[in-house]
Formats: sequence, structure tokens, C-alpha cells
Amino acid sequence: MVERGDAAPLLRWAEGPAVSPPQAPELQAGGRGWGSGGGGRPAAEPPRRREPEELGASEVLLQPGRLELGDVEEDQVVAVFVVTFDPRSGNMVEWCLPQDIDLEGVEFKSMASGSHKIQSDFIYFRKGPFFGLACFANMPVESELERGARMKSVGILSPSYTLLYRYMHFLENQVRHQLETPGHYSHLAAFYEDKKGVLHAGPGRGGSLPPVYWLPSIHRYMYPEMKITHPAGCMSQFIKFFGEQILILWKFALLRKRILIFSPPPVGVVCYRVYCCCCLANVSLPGIGGTIPESKPFFYVNVADIESLEVEVSYVACTTEKIFEEKRELYDVYVDNQNVKTHHDHLQPLLKINSADREKYRRLNEQRQMLLYSQEVEEDYNPCEEDLFVLFFLEQNNRIFQTLLEVSASQDKTLTAEHARGMGLDPQGDRSFLMDLLEAYGIDVMLVIDNPCCP
Repeated sequence: MVERGDAAPLLRWAEGPAVSPPQAPELQAGGRGWGSGGGGRPAAEPPRRREPEELGASEVLLQPGRLELGDVEEDQVVAVFVVTFDPRSGNMVEWCLPQDIDLEGVEFKSMASGSHKIQSDFIYFRKGPFFGLACFANMPVESELERGARMKSVGILSPSYTLLYRYMHFLENQVRHQLETPGHYSHLAAFYEDKKGVLHAGPGRGGSLPPVYWLPSIHRYMYPEMKITHPAGCMSQFIKFFGEQILILWKFALLRKRILIFSPPPVGVVCYRVYCCCCLANVSLPGIGGTIPESKPFFYVNVADIESLEVEVSYVACTTEKIFEEKRELYDVYVDNQNVKTHHDHLQPLLKINSADREKYRRLNEQRQMLLYSQEVEEDYNPCEEDLFVLFFLEQNNRIFQTLLEVSASQDKTLTAEHARGMGLDPQGDRSFLMDLLEAYGIDVMLVIDNPCCP
């Protein structure tokens, strides 16, 4: 059994102490101080929109099939809300801005099933074209009407999730404030006025919503930007939690399978696993990904999302509701804690760790150890562990697809065992994976690797 990584410092706060009296508000002149971030991070300066020539390497946006410079994401918040649990009515939206925004289902997305058993949590989720982040807290009260507990979540919606994390600390403070002094929304209203974004229809979009950029920036020196996207260490925790099985998840992610991760609350740390799983499938070669569906991070989902999941052909999500395991039509891969499984017969071979997988995992850990050593002995700036993780799989994926494209452009279009070994794959153990990969991406080559199961 792989050693669980949940006790690491990054994840220790997932279930925090009982709610204490609210801290002083963090408002500062000019609207500053909303995004102080967790872990004692200084408040983030409001981003200034810069011209393309001003963009650094850390601001390269990666989409399936291409690597291109993109605009720095604007700090847009399209909604702020408070959700409460009413003993008689259940979960309900207590307050929101703007008042006319559609928040149907958010009362369940921002307060995970089973949350009554924990003291605090945070939840990433998706609502239509928007991403949300909510902070939940549970406070004991001497009230028969509330059955001894007051539970609330305070959250926001944004066109992209990459800037949500900077408001984690603000949302944590506000949910405590709402528990201690219910009905006082002035700080939330001021926050919304300061951060609200108006979604304009750009040229050629025909009034449609802007594309959702969810894949992380990719570059060896991108970490200052990625700190906003996720907390430092979440990818190293991902490796420690799943061990060699990250290579199984890597194959399923690259094949754009529907991956559902189950875990009881707290769900915040599981949302990070969704993010990390998406990072396994990055490809930066032109011409790749055009025919395959986009892999979407849905983050936390519950039974209210069943209808929307039914029409999705590719996603990564997490849930606290065990009933999903029975609904096999909704997923291809089910991850229960550290147990990765699939009910599809043709995907069963992908669950087996082969020699090439073990070699990749050995190299990944070897590079991590070398990086940690270099960070100790050198004072100069070094790429961090998060960079290494993302780049390791990016380069692996690029090597595979570069080889496949070269073979497909050759005269005989023949993919041999030697090609497989050159891509870092096991010619026999990864034969099924390669066949699925060729079919999924529509690459025209002939696989001449013998199937060991057939005479």
C-alpha cells in the first residue's frame, strides 16, 4: 500500500480548528487586501493588463495541441454568495451579488455532502462556464432551532479557476464572520464591487463566453505565477499519495477518459488531485488534440450534477457521494482513495503497472531528489518541484506524439517495438494503451507489435 500523503504540512489545515471570533476585516485603501492568500502570504497587487511583448515566459498558456502566448488573466469575480444549511429546508443560498445571477445548484456544490462531520473545508467546483471556490465552516451553537450547529459557506464564481486561490484567506475569514455575526454582508458587497467583472463578447466570438483556460502555465521558471494557481506542494503530495499509480492515471488522462475520484470529506485536498490529474495530460505539439475532446476539470460534483455529467465525454472530477460508484454510465475510471479501477473490459490492461512505468516513476523520483539536493547546495534560483512534475509529463507526452507523428508521415507508417521503447513505453505491456491512443487521436499508423496473448 502506498503511504498516504494527507498528513503532510500542506494538507494539515484541511480540517481546521473550531470557528473563533472573526478577525478584523482586511480592507485597505483603494480596495487592496482582499487576496492576502493562505499561509501568511502578502496581499496580491491588482493585476495590470499588459501588452504581449511584456509577457514573461511564466505567462504562456497551454491548451491541448498548442503552446501560445496569452493575455494575463483579468481579476474577474462574476458572483459572490453565502450558502447556509437550514435544518428545515436544507442547503440554501442566503445572499448573493448580483441578485439576478443563476446560482441554481451552487447551494450543494459549495457545501459538500457529509460536511456536517467536519469543522472546515474548501471546495472548487464548476457552475456552467464558471469556476467557483467556496470556504465552509461548521460552528457549534446553543440553539435547538439550529440543532446545535450552524453551517455556512462563502464563495465566489470566476471565468477561470487559476486566480481563485488568492481569495482563499478572505473567504475563510468571511465564513467565520458569517457564522459569528449572521446577516452582515457589507464586506462581501464591497469585495464584489471591487472585483466584479463584466464579460464582454470579443471580436469573432459572436457573443459567446470566453474560452476556459484551465491547464497550467508551462515553463521551467513559471513558478511565481503557478503559486496563485495551486498551493506549493500539491503535486508532490499527489505523487506521495498515489505512488506508481500516477502512471495509470497518466494513461487514462492522456486518453481523455472520464475520471471520477471518490473521497469522504474534507474535499478540498481531493480538488487538488483533480487539478494534478489534469496536469498529466499536457501536450505542446502543434496538430495534437484537435480531434479529441477537451478534458475538463469539474472538481467537486454531487447528485445534482448527474444530468450534466451524462453528456460529457471527458472530464476529471471528485465527489463525496458513494452512490456515484453504482452509476457506471457516468464514468470510465473510478478512484476510491488509492484504488484505481475501471468497469470497461478493454481498459483493464491499463491498470497493470509494467516495467516501463516503474522506470518512469524511478526517473521522476530520481529527478526530484536531484532537484532537492541542488536547492540545498545552490543559492541561485532553481526550478521547483512543481515545475519538474509538470514538465516531466509534458516532455514524456511530447516524445510519444512526436514519434507517432513522424511514423504517420513516413512511407510505410509502421510502428515497431523499437519505436515504443524510444517513446518510453513497454512494447508488450503498453500495446493496448498505444492502440487506444492511436484511435483516440486519429493517428494513422500500423502497429506491428505482437500481442503476447495471441499465437
